[in-house]
Amino acid sequence: MTAIENQHLDLTTIDFAAVTHSADLPQPMTPPIKQALYKAKPEDFVVNERLEVDFTDAGEHLWLHIEKSGINTAYLAKLLSEWADIPLRDVGYSGLKDRQALTTQWFSLRLPKKQKPDSDFAPVDIKEHETVKIIAEHWHNKKLNRGTHNANQFVITLRDIEFAKDQTLGDKSSVEQHLQTISKTGVPNYFGPQRFGFGGNNIREALNLFARPLKSTSSAKKKNKRKSAVREQNSMELSAARSLIFNQILAARVQDGSWNTGLNGDVFNLNGSGSIFASEYMDETLQARLASGDIHPTAVMWGTGNDKVAGEAAELESTVVQQDALLAALATGLEQREVKAQRRALRLPVEDLSCRWADEQDEEQTLVLSFTLTTGSFATSVLASIVQHLQLGSA
Repeated sequence: MTAIENQHLDLTTIDFAAVTHSADLPQPMTPPIKQALYKAKPEDFVVNERLEVDFTDAGEHLWLHIEKSGINTAYLAKLLSEWADIPLRDVGYSGLKDRQALTTQWFSLRLPKKQKPDSDFAPVDIKEHETVKIIAEHWHNKKLNRGTHNANQFVITLRDIEFAKDQTLGDKSSVEQHLQTISKTGVPNYFGPQRFGFGGNNIREALNLFARPLKSTSSAKKKNKRKSAVREQNSMELSAARSLIFNQILAARVQDGSWNTGLNGDVFNLNGSGSIFASEYMDETLQARLASGDIHPTAVMWGTGNDKVAGEAAELESTVVQQDALLAALATGLEQREVKAQRRALRLPVEDLSCRWADEQDEEQTLVLSFTLTTGSFATSVLASIVQHLQLGSA
């Protein structure tokens, strides 16, 4: 599948904040809450990394389980490297955790002599609203690598809730019923706004990147090395471009109702794994597996070699891109840089979903949600399926 040749885009005419505002993307059901406030304070957005490790209690890697707030993962890794007096490359972590939240996650420090720093970890240059606490530690024989954990558990508090006015919605029982439904059906697996940067700036930068000519090289080896370096240096922009295309394809499939039922020619993802398989036609067996949550339809993370999808599913993906000049420009840029196509599930299962109404004076206006999501997915996608207008607090 090849994108159409893009026309020259006038970047001054594109509202990047609007085109990347994923909260406005279509939902299968009307969210029962009209508006709510989240992240009013760090403890309103709790993220706990789920990581199963059998520690050897031997080896040169000191693993630290750390609770933090007000600090992003990369900066904390830098502080740890300075404390241990080791290169930053010898600090390992599995995934990035939100700064505006109360989070727990693991880090590993490579200490060849197996000697811990003489002083306790107590960085002096963190601000008043920033906190860091080591809650557990183990020696292990391996570094913690990116993507090691498979899930995150969230505890999210929604405040100042205003129920929808629709006669079929509008009270606590309707919210609870809605939550029961999405715990069975899942929600659209949209990329959240974090992927696109402030005001959608990552998409602007992707277009600027694609506007620059590719440098020619004299040999295949140099060419491949250069392309690899470009992808690494510009991974944020490339990822944002693919994510925006994916979101729009998913939006089209939510609108036609096929996001969780499948189309002829779809590529399916086996739940809980990276395994995919293609099917030329939908049949009763596939429909039953979709209904049970055993498999999920997928859409392309745009790039070259998108040859597994066919039929109706392929036609829909191509049409969504070709009918939008911005998406076509992004798709062409990705192809020219020979980014390889991948597949991502359209449906996001919401595991262990529970809720409680806070025992406060305004208890009808405060809801605490708890759920678990696989890595690479966004809690804001779950919130968007529940709240029509989500307002960010000052955490």
